[in-house]
Amino acid sequence: MASDQRRMVSEGDVTAFSVHLHNYTTSELRRLSEYFLPDLVYIIENDVRAVLQELSSRNVLMAWQAQSYAAWEKDHDAASAAEKLVADILTQGQDAGLGLWKCLYALQSRWSHPNLHGMVDEILENGHNLLNEILLNEYGYVLDPELTACQEAHKAQLREMTGDLKENAAPGLSQGPQSFPISSRYVEIKVISDRDFKKQIHHEHEALAAAGELNEYRLQRRTRTALERITPDRLFRWCPRSRRVPLSVMVSGVAGVGKTTLVQKFVFDWATGKHYQKFAFVFFFKFRDLMEEKVSLESLLCKTYPRLRAQLGKVLGDPEKLLFIFDGLDESKGGLKLTGSGSDELCRTLGDIKPAWVLVASLLRQTLLKGCSVLLTSRPQNLASLGTGVFQRVASIVGFLAKERERYFSMFFGDEKVSQEAFRYVRDSQVLYTLCYNPSYCWITCTALKPCFATRDGKPPPAPKTVTQLFMCYITHILANHSLEQPKLQVMRDALTQVGWLADYGITNRILVFDDNYMQAFNVKFYPFLTGFLAENPKSQAPSLVTYSFLHLTVQEFLAALVYYLDYNKDNLVDMLARARACKEGTYEIFLRFLTGLCHPATRAPLERFLGKLSADAAHHVITWLSEFNCQAVQNSAGPVGQRKLMNVFTLLFESRNRQLVCDVLGLNVCLDFTKFHLMLVDCTVLGYILSCCEEVERLTLNACFIQDAGLEQLGPELHKVRELSLVDNDLKDPSMKVICGALKWPDCRMEALSLKDNAFTSDCCEDLAFALKENQSLLSLDLGKNKVLDSGLSYLCQAFEDPHCRMQKLLLQGTGLSNFSCQILSYALATNTSLQHLNLSSNMFTDECAEEMRQLILTCPYLKEIRLGFCDFTPAMEEHLKKLAVEGVKISF
Repeated sequence: MASDQRRMVSEGDVTAFSVHLHNYTTSELRRLSEYFLPDLVYIIENDVRAVLQELSSRNVLMAWQAQSYAAWEKDHDAASAAEKLVADILTQGQDAGLGLWKCLYALQSRWSHPNLHGMVDEILENGHNLLNEILLNEYGYVLDPELTACQEAHKAQLREMTGDLKENAAPGLSQGPQSFPISSRYVEIKVISDRDFKKQIHHEHEALAAAGELNEYRLQRRTRTALERITPDRLFRWCPRSRRVPLSVMVSGVAGVGKTTLVQKFVFDWATGKHYQKFAFVFFFKFRDLMEEKVSLESLLCKTYPRLRAQLGKVLGDPEKLLFIFDGLDESKGGLKLTGSGSDELCRTLGDIKPAWVLVASLLRQTLLKGCSVLLTSRPQNLASLGTGVFQRVASIVGFLAKERERYFSMFFGDEKVSQEAFRYVRDSQVLYTLCYNPSYCWITCTALKPCFATRDGKPPPAPKTVTQLFMCYITHILANHSLEQPKLQVMRDALTQVGWLADYGITNRILVFDDNYMQAFNVKFYPFLTGFLAENPKSQAPSLVTYSFLHLTVQEFLAALVYYLDYNKDNLVDMLARARACKEGTYEIFLRFLTGLCHPATRAPLERFLGKLSADAAHHVITWLSEFNCQAVQNSAGPVGQRKLMNVFTLLFESRNRQLVCDVLGLNVCLDFTKFHLMLVDCTVLGYILSCCEEVERLTLNACFIQDAGLEQLGPELHKVRELSLVDNDLKDPSMKVICGALKWPDCRMEALSLKDNAFTSDCCEDLAFALKENQSLLSLDLGKNKVLDSGLSYLCQAFEDPHCRMQKLLLQGTGLSNFSCQILSYALATNTSLQHLNLSSNMFTDECAEEMRQLILTCPYLKEIRLGFCDFTPAMEEHLKKLAVEGVKISF
């Protein structure tokens, strides 16, 4: 298994690696570099400066060249700088290419990167096969004329199946789905090794709340130590963890994140000759299409790919040339069992008739067509019960990062000005931006926002602020525009009521695909506008047999929540809320967000235009249910689990837009503690709203919660309400001090204690802090310990302490890089201070040379009661001398 730890690489190791690379010809090395090009760029963008430094030190680049690439990164970004650097070096010939490889190999001593380790391992351990595999993936096998003709016909069928990317029509455009050439519409979806993510197998609804931001955080800020990024054309290449070229691969991802689209693009690229030509034949199936009755692999292939019937025996004669793809395991009605299955249950021959899941298990377990390759996709929660030991590679789709989201908006809206305006609104909203890591959410968001930003005539509707409002916009736009003739109000109300109860049943029983029996049981009548919510899924083997699924799981959940307002029954609502509160897996998390969001009259008002009045009694019942939460009890339960539960409650309150309800739930003496809880931007947005509803907050503790400068900005306008604010150990930098100073300068600031210990503030921000302290009339305690205040920063701060209006009683400056000069500054500044009682100067660089200044400080600061001087550079004799200076009422401790 490839190590994630830094590897100790000697110069002898670098030389040996260089000798190994010299075995390749110039053209072979070039081909090798092109093969690893995505990895090279990804590795270098991780730390462009470190690579440039290494290249300069090994004379691969001149100093001025390295500076030009550093300037390029500053003006553009790390990814484009890495792309430019690699492209330029590879055009300079073999020596430059070898130099780049040597530098990257040597860098393993300085930082760990899984893609770098994997790339090096593949070259050293699989080198004798590597060039052959590259050629084979590019050109494929030489087949006899009959098989070649069969292969071409098969590729033509797959190109026809996968060449167009279908999207549901945006309201008002057309009936039915729209088709776009997949090559022009496809936006890259990020895939990573699942070694880290499989620990995160919680209920997939958590993804809506935070996974987008969490994925981006992991991908962009933790690439050095944890995550191996995998491009789709590397899924069946050498895997450093299993130490082999994998035969079985699992790709997981939450609903709508792009599993089917990724697989479709994968198949299309194979059929057009772009990758993996080592597979002579690729077979693509969707689990939802596989019949429930028993079937043989031979008959399944003949039904799905009838053009292969005549040559099927020869096609299947070389299993190592075959790839089977099964998409959407979670939509299978049968349960795939890979552990504990008796060998007698599995297929041995092509004619064995078994349930579909047994066929798949037999291919994976290699009892059928030994040597073939298999790719499965599934939602994450299926992996826990499935067991992943049979897969040599497990990967996760994490969706879109920022660039991909922006590109998607651009393609959707077409008009660059409109797309940028809409994207800017979503990005600033943060709650909506977080959704857009998921392509399906991206589509829903763009569809809902289009009337708000692309309206040419008349006044556009207000843009949504919450997730409930976003989906409300989507639903109303469907109802308004998805039919040429708008049905009568009662027809739409009845139709959505029937569909809503179907959605509710599906959520309760975890059903995603519905056949005609379900539709009849819930009396669902299919009107044209319902295509905006429900999709028909004809089975490829029997087009007359149709199943139905909601366009996205979240659409299903919104309609399930809506039905309680359309068809209110107190007992039904009581039962549902009881189930939701009792559920510990988060199954109802998003459903509850919608249920509470619809409480607000202004949120549900646009729907009432099309559906008639929604139940005010249902809203009152849900508000009463929310008001019963005891935030303090939730927060105090089970550490991080309690903190997440509390944030979930806050999210429900955020959706409700009911400020009085927030106050009722929080109660008096509000104390919030999110210590060591990963507080992401979207959480900060929610928390900012909660604070905005409070007149006063007794204590807000955000220690070691990974809050970033941007997150603190979300809280900034409300921090002046907090009496005790603690931001210890967050690595906050100088920009955040402006947010804090803004709170301190607030005319009605109530902050009495502020702890900024153990961050990354420097002396550069102390001038702003000093001005804020002069204006502030409330702060009594300030902890700046373990920040780089230095003598220069203290000089600014002392201007505030000299002010006769200063009320500061406690000042902590331990470990802030103060020298003897600071002692003189303090002695002068505090001589007239009439408020300071406690001063902590521990762990600074004071020596015996500042004895007189320290003596003056101890004896002349009028109200000082305690001074701490431990872990400074005083000699024992000086410590004893200073202790003797203590006057009555002053405590000196070391």
